[in-house]
Amino acid sequence: MSEDPLWPRAAAWLAGGGHRGGRSLGVVGVPLSRTSISPSGADTTPAAVRAALRRFSTLHASLDVDLETLAVTDHGDLDVADATVTDHLSRVEQGLIPVAAARHELVVVLGGDNAVTRPALRALMPLASSGLLTLDAHHDVRGFHAGATNGTPVRGLVEDGLRGDHVVQVGIGDLTNSRAYRDWCEDRGVTLVGVGAARGRVGAVVREHLDRLAETCEHLYVDLDVDVLDASFAPGCPGARPGGLAPWELLEAAVEAGRHPAVRVVDVTEVDASADVGGVTVDVAAQCLLSAAAGLAARR
Repeated sequence: MSEDPLWPRAAAWLAGGGHRGGRSLGVVGVPLSRTSISPSGADTTPAAVRAALRRFSTLHASLDVDLETLAVTDHGDLDVADATVTDHLSRVEQGLIPVAAARHELVVVLGGDNAVTRPALRALMPLASSGLLTLDAHHDVRGFHAGATNGTPVRGLVEDGLRGDHVVQVGIGDLTNSRAYRDWCEDRGVTLVGVGAARGRVGAVVREHLDRLAETCEHLYVDLDVDVLDASFAPGCPGARPGGLAPWELLEAAVEAGRHPAVRVVDVTEVDASADVGGVTVDVAAQCLLSAAAGLAARR
């Protein structure tokens, strides 16, 4: 079937580079999965997301912006699919050097599991002046008894020097964390917003906390862990459980992240494309990318 020239596809936009005079967006895949606590095929997800972009257009109707106004560069995937808990930090950081050098206004990192967050923040932003906001059902502050896994990135970043009071976690699940790890966060000043407190107003909550973080942080990083969704919406997320957020709420968060002037990096993590059903979870991940990009296009 021939293509409709009046219905541009997001896949062609990403491959073609968009409008070279617009705001600068970088996209990079980090296909980590051997760092997962449980078996995962998250390394297959960046390629699956790019394929899913054929199902979406470049017009974000609610914002009335077109992604073709952006200057987008797809940096491809880092060669880290075989990276482990012992070597992924250095390999991902090294692989992201060219992305950092490009100085995009916004970078979207396609995981891979949540272990990508720690090396991506360290490689793409100065830790001392940065803040982190996560959309996640989990605190991700487990101990390092199994190494630096997808359950440890927030703990690792705080131990690396990120201030605990520069971390906000939105969408924390009711039965998805231990008392010890909640206490660890509270003792270090991490701001916690449970799923019940966020539901129905996720966009406003994210915007409020990004504004607050920006008062003391020069650069902000937003981690969109898709397992913050209710499990019924995310069959491709091993960590999703009943009672989570709805996809439209996560997409609101992605828009707010892209639109905020202090946000430099957004990552999309914890989707296992090889375990997905009907491509529905991969579609959410693809829409997270496009929604963050639309937010960037709408920046004042």
